[in-house]
Amino acid sequence: MIKTRFAPSPTGKPHVGNIRTAIFNYLHTKSKDGKFILRIEDTDRERFIPGAVSYIEESLRWLGLAWDNEEKIHQSKRLKIYQKYADRLLEEGKAYKCFCSKERLTNLRQEQEKQKLPPGYDACCRKLTVGDIQKLEKEGKIPVVRFKVPENPKEVVWDDTIHGKVSIRTDIQEDFIIMKSDGYPTYHFANIIDDHLMEISTVIRGEEWIPSTPKHILLYMSFGWQPPKFAHMPLIVGPDRKKLSKRHGDTAIMDYKENGYLADAIVNFLALLGWNDGTTQELFAREELIKKFDLKRVGKSPAVFDIERLNWINGEKIRAMSIEDLMKEVENFNAEFLKGKDAKLAERALTVMQTRMVTLKDFTENSNFFFEGVKYDPKLLIFGKSTRENTLKGLKSVLKALSSSSVIPDSSLVIPAEAGIQSYNKILVSVVEAENLSNGDIFWPVRVALSGQERSPSPNEIMWALGKAASEKRIEAAIKSLEG
Repeated sequence: MIKTRFAPSPTGKPHVGNIRTAIFNYLHTKSKDGKFILRIEDTDRERFIPGAVSYIEESLRWLGLAWDNEEKIHQSKRLKIYQKYADRLLEEGKAYKCFCSKERLTNLRQEQEKQKLPPGYDACCRKLTVGDIQKLEKEGKIPVVRFKVPENPKEVVWDDTIHGKVSIRTDIQEDFIIMKSDGYPTYHFANIIDDHLMEISTVIRGEEWIPSTPKHILLYMSFGWQPPKFAHMPLIVGPDRKKLSKRHGDTAIMDYKENGYLADAIVNFLALLGWNDGTTQELFAREELIKKFDLKRVGKSPAVFDIERLNWINGEKIRAMSIEDLMKEVENFNAEFLKGKDAKLAERALTVMQTRMVTLKDFTENSNFFFEGVKYDPKLLIFGKSTRENTLKGLKSVLKALSSSSVIPDSSLVIPAEAGIQSYNKILVSVVEAENLSNGDIFWPVRVALSGQERSPSPNEIMWALGKAASEKRIEAAIKSLEG
C-alpha cells in the first residue's frame, strides 16, 4: 500500500512551503488509494511553540486534507522507542557516546574556519575506551550519541522520483548526533525510525533535504532496513526568482483564509507550484487533482509563487460557484457581516458582486451600500461632462419611468437576475432616448444615487438587487439633495 506522511515541526504557524508539502503528499496518496499520515515531529523542545499543533491541524482541516490515522502521533511521546534503537546501534558499535562540550565544539569550528577546512566534528570521542566512558559518566557528564559514518560506501546513491539519480559523497559527512543529551532524538534519527515503523512508502519533501538524505540512507543501512522512495520537490521562489518571503506572500496559510481566499483555490494554486498535468489547464476541481496527480510530472526548476495567479484562480473559483454555495463560503468567512441582514437581499447583492470578486472580502467590504443608507456629496451625482440641470432632469425622468413601468412590478424581487437586470437597463436606455440626454446624464447619477460610490456595479444591477421601491426611494433622496 502507498503510504505517505506530513510531518511538520510545531515551531510556528504552517506557511506556504509546509502546506505545499502536505498537498503533494495528500494528492499522491489519494491518487493511489493509499494512506496519508499526520505525524507531529516535536523533538526540538527549544523551538517548540505551544498552540502550534492546533494551527497545523486547523490548517489541514480548512484545506480538506484529512489524515487517515485516528490516533495522534507525537514523537515526544515515543522517546523509549528511539532510545531502544540508539542502544542497538551502540551495542553493535555503529554509534558512540560523545562528551565534547559546546565550548570545545565552538573552538573546533572556529579553528576549522581559520584554516579554511570544511566544518565538522573531528570524531574525537570515537576513540574513547569503555573505561574512559565510565569515568566521564561517573563525573556526571551527560553525553550525546553520535552515529559512526562508515568508511564504505564512499558515496550514497539513490533514484529520486523527481531528480533522477542523485549521488553524494559520504567521506565529507561528519559523525552526526542521533540522540541529544536531554534524551530526545534528533530529527534525522526519529525521522527514519518512524518512517520505517509506520511503513512509509514514499517520502515527499522539499529539495533542501537532499543534502541530509545520505544520513538517512546510512541509518537505514545500519539497521538493515529498506529505505522508502524519495521525491524532493523544487524550491518555491518569488516572481523576482529570489527566496520566498513575506513580501511575496509567504505568510501563515490561515492568513489566506482570513483574507477571503477559498480553500479549493489555495489547494489548486499550491498544487501547480512545481506540478502540471502536461496541458495548459490551470483550474482543477479537487477530484481532478487527485485523479491526475503524478510525481513524475513534478519539475526540478524552482516554482514561482505569483500572488496574481492565486488571485486569478480564486476569482475564477468564486465565479464558478452557485450563489447558494458561495453564500455558505461567505457565512463561514464572516458570519457577523450577514447577521441582521435580509437574507434575500444578501443573496441578490452577492449575485451582483460575484463577477467582480477576487476574494470573499471583496463582498463583505464593498457591498454595504446594498444594506445601509448611502451618504455622498451631491456634487458626485453630476457626471464630468454633464450639468446640474441635465442630471436633475435625468434623475426625475428615471423616477417617473420607474413609477409608471408596467414591465417591472412594485416588487421586482421575484424577477430572475438576467431578466430583471435587462428590464431595468431598458428603462434607463429609453429615458436617454426619450429625453435626448447622454448616458452620462442618466447612468452615472442613478448609480451614485443608489450606491453613493464613485465606483460600483451598474445602476441596473443595483436596482434589480434593491428592488423597485427601494431604488425609487434612493433616487428621490438624490433629487432632493441636488435641489437643496
